[in-house]
Formats: sequence, C-alpha cells, structure tokens
Amino acid sequence: MTKLDFKNFVQDFQSSSTYRVPLGFGICRVEIGKKSGKTLCATYPILNWGENFGSFAVFLKASENAIPLTQSQSEATYGINENFIAKALELFTPYMAETLCDHSAHPNIKVLLELKRAYDRGELYTRGGKPRYRFCVIYTDSKCESVESAYMKLLALSLGKAPLRSLVLDGIFGLLENVAWSGNKPYELSYLREKEIELKMRGEYPSIDFVDKFPRYLMQVIPQYDNIRLLDSAKTRFGAYLGSGGYTQMPGASYVNFNAGAMGACMNEGRISSSVIIGEGTDVGGGASILGVLSGGNSDPISIGKNCLLGVNSATGISLGDGCIVDGGIAVLAGTIFYITQEEAQKIKAINPSFELKENNLYKGRELSGKNGIHFRADSQSGKMIAFRSNREIKLNSDLH
Repeated sequence: MTKLDFKNFVQDFQSSSTYRVPLGFGICRVEIGKKSGKTLCATYPILNWGENFGSFAVFLKASENAIPLTQSQSEATYGINENFIAKALELFTPYMAETLCDHSAHPNIKVLLELKRAYDRGELYTRGGKPRYRFCVIYTDSKCESVESAYMKLLALSLGKAPLRSLVLDGIFGLLENVAWSGNKPYELSYLREKEIELKMRGEYPSIDFVDKFPRYLMQVIPQYDNIRLLDSAKTRFGAYLGSGGYTQMPGASYVNFNAGAMGACMNEGRISSSVIIGEGTDVGGGASILGVLSGGNSDPISIGKNCLLGVNSATGISLGDGCIVDGGIAVLAGTIFYITQEEAQKIKAINPSFELKENNLYKGRELSGKNGIHFRADSQSGKMIAFRSNREIKLNSDLH
C-alpha cells in the first residue's frame, strides 16, 4: 500500500452511507476489578478529539476484527485483539518508516506499535480473559454509557480540547466505581476487604493514597505548559482544566474540581468548585470558596472574570465580571443585600450599561452578578454589606507566573 492508496481508502471509507463523523476516539488501557470484573479506570495515551479522521477510518475498519463490547447510537467500545492490531498496522504501512524515525510523528501508530509489543509479551488480556486494551469512539455528546467514554470526556476537558461546561456529564458518578487508589492503580474496596488478612500477612497490602471515583489530575494528565505549577497532587481532580500557562496552585485549602478551572495565568489558594470558570489574571485567596453545582441546590454555574481578587476565606455565590474584588471573610451570595451610594452606582453603570439604578440604593447579589469593576466589602464600623466601583488594579506577581 502507498500513501495514495491510503488516501483513497480513507476517502472511500468516509463516503460510505454508514460512516459517521466521531466527536472523539482513542485507544485506552483499562484496569479491571479482580472481584467484580468491572472496568475501574481507563487511560488514554492519545486523545483524538475532532481530528485525525484518517486514523479513525483505520481503527474503525480494524474494529471489524475486534471484540464488540458496547454499541449504541452515541458511542461504541471494542476490545482489542491481535486481529485488530494486524489490520490497523497493515493499513498504516505507508507511514511506518516515518513513525520509526521521528519520535513526534504519527502518535496513533505509536500506540499500535505498543499494542503489538503487549501482544508479543502475552499481555493483551487479563488473567480472566478480558481485553486489557479498548478502542472507544464517541459519536454524539450524550449521557456516557461506559467508563471508557466517561474518561475520554474528562480527558478532553483537562486537555482543553473540549471547553469547560460544554459536555454532557450526567450520570458519570453512577458509571465510575468508588475505589482505593494506590499510585495509579485502583483497587476494589470489596476485594481489599475480602483479601485483607492474606494481603497484610504477606506484606502485599497496597499503600492507599485516597478513595474516590475520580483519579487525580496528575495521574492522567501531563500539564500542557511548563509554567503550570501544582504543589499538591491531591488538590486537582481529573477533568479540571488549568489554562494556557502560568497557573499556580498552592497547597493548603486550594482545590479544583472536575469540569472547572482557570483560563490562563492565575493564583489559586482557594476552592474552585465543579463547573466554576476563573478568568485569566485572577487571584483566589487562601480558603476562598466559589459555589459549585454538584450539591446544595445551586444550578447556575459561576464564572469569575479576568483580574479579580477573592480575599482570604471569602465565599462567592454569584458570577463576577472583570476587575472585581471580594474582601476577605465576607460572603457574596445571590440573596445578600449590598448598599451602593448613588455616586458609586453611577460609576458602576458607566462600565456596565445594563446595570439598573435603584432609588433605595439596595441591591441583591444576583442583581450584581456578572458586572465588571465592583468591590464588595463589609463596613468595618456598622457591619453593613456595601459595594462600590473598584479603583484597584489586580496584578499577579510576574515572578511566580
């Protein structure tokens, strides 16, 4: 086969009446529960998301010889066997020399070569005979039906290939098993309970790092930029996005949940809850919390604008525009009432044309949601919650970012 033959193969494959353009696809290694036989996690060395459709044609053609596991209108998963590997490598023949000579060329072929080595070592299947490697494809952004597709979506979010809050993640908690993680290896809790005596007496009981349905960010993702700093691996969940460089997350009370994160250089010493998005240049102070959407009845995802400052131990339950400040120790919630003088309200309206002035000078937090340049404070003498036009420019320490 020549490169022209490969091009013709892809064109013919894509012109088929049954062909469907994938949202994402990839080959992963899975860990299988020793007791239940369920898939506990899936690791993708390469994620193809809206790209590499030639490789998709190869993989889907090769899957005709694979082991079908799950199939629906929205996704499909196949167990990889020796026939899949042989067919895929055959179709990729025109690009094999380039792949072997250039470390960065054709990563999907490199995955296949690793699969061939796993086959040669007799490692394609678990002891129970289940395929250890899977080919998964997502056609439509629907509710996940497999652990493999759930991990693919979380990886797409962490790599920034899918924007935060853009994917359907409903039901993901029901798919993922709550497991004990030792390094990158998950253990079923039921297995550890059943084998506790034997494992401990033999000195084989694993060192458990944490128990959760989700792995940690650094267990699945290499930071995309050299100036992203995470000083505590426990503080970022898989499915978080850490921006385009310059993000710094300090230890202590800091945390970033899945489907949440920062869009650029930021300092985070607080808690960024699920579905919260932080704008570039924002500083989240020590212990500062931003409300998420997983529990507590909040269904409106919060966005924090660029160059904001959330003071130490503050709580923010509304969206903020650019250049906002929340003083330390106060709660800015949808129902919190703030007093704004007419003079300051006019200044706020000058940069927020949609802002509606009120004669009584009282504004609920939800009326200030998303507005730019507001400073939220508690009057130190009266304790009254007040707000005014911020006159302070927030700048991150350039030496840290």
